[in-house]
Amino acid sequence: MSNHFSAANLKHPGDDARLDLTDLFVFAAPDNPGRTVLIMDSNPFAKGDGFHPDAVYRFNIDTDGDSLADAAFSFTFSELEDGRQTATAYYATGPDAQTREPRGEVLIEATPVGLDAMAAPVQAGPGRLFVGERSDPFFADADGVLHWLIDGQKGDFQWTGTDTFAGANIYSIALEVPDDMLGSGPFGAWITISLRRDGMLVPMDRGGNPSFNPILNPDDIKDEFNATDPVDDVKNYLKPLAETLQRHGYPPDEATAAARTLLPDILHYDRTRPARYPNGRVMTDDVFSARMIFMVHGQATRQSVGPHDDLLAHFPYLGPPNP
Repeated sequence: MSNHFSAANLKHPGDDARLDLTDLFVFAAPDNPGRTVLIMDSNPFAKGDGFHPDAVYRFNIDTDGDSLADAAFSFTFSELEDGRQTATAYYATGPDAQTREPRGEVLIEATPVGLDAMAAPVQAGPGRLFVGERSDPFFADADGVLHWLIDGQKGDFQWTGTDTFAGANIYSIALEVPDDMLGSGPFGAWITISLRRDGMLVPMDRGGNPSFNPILNPDDIKDEFNATDPVDDVKNYLKPLAETLQRHGYPPDEATAAARTLLPDILHYDRTRPARYPNGRVMTDDVFSARMIFMVHGQATRQSVGPHDDLLAHFPYLGPPNP
């Protein structure tokens, strides 16, 4: 998985697929110089209906390297009624970007969520926005890892050649914005979902680096991880992550150094270099193989499945929803 099934025991946060983030992509708009694309996917296998109406979905942008958001794009949704749902998008900077509440400038209000293949992008302030169901771009031979686990985590992964996510759908928020809305230099990004309970927004899921929490964190800390923020990651999770890597073949010092390359759990992007994970991420990056090989200290081969053939060359880049 990338961030699919990111709660303990490979379940959904809050036991609700709508609160389960799956992927974050960050790359330069190929047809629009000076603009950056941010894509947040959620709801694995589209098991829940649309987006959660009591949740705030957010892109968090750190422009100064302190692991705190300096800019944020937040999205809220109406109730799903008669097969229809709407979205409202906000852009905040400064202190408003560091609260879970949707604050700042309203970029677009009550725009329809796309629930079929005919949905189209809309203008949202100075940016372009697509919100709706799409084909899941993540590709992974998850069964190969399952066989490896059954065998007691010994030897190479038993890749099956079957893409677990082929034909699956997700719900996507794709945003293309001018670079200056993301700061003037390199930045870090992570995505979050918070759920309103008793008037308060409670963190439910987050993700930066692909295939991190579901793959590398032990079950007993997955939910805690989702409820905390990147600024505390090194303090909270460096030791357990290093211990996980040691169990898979890393010497102690090397395990700690490797763990520090993933903590805080933020996806970094330098726009002066091509986007390819770990510098941003595009949908053809084989992050699943990279993460498995990283976890076992290089003692694995790459999977044989590859990127999906329904990706688009234009915004929103994800393929139309599968039947």
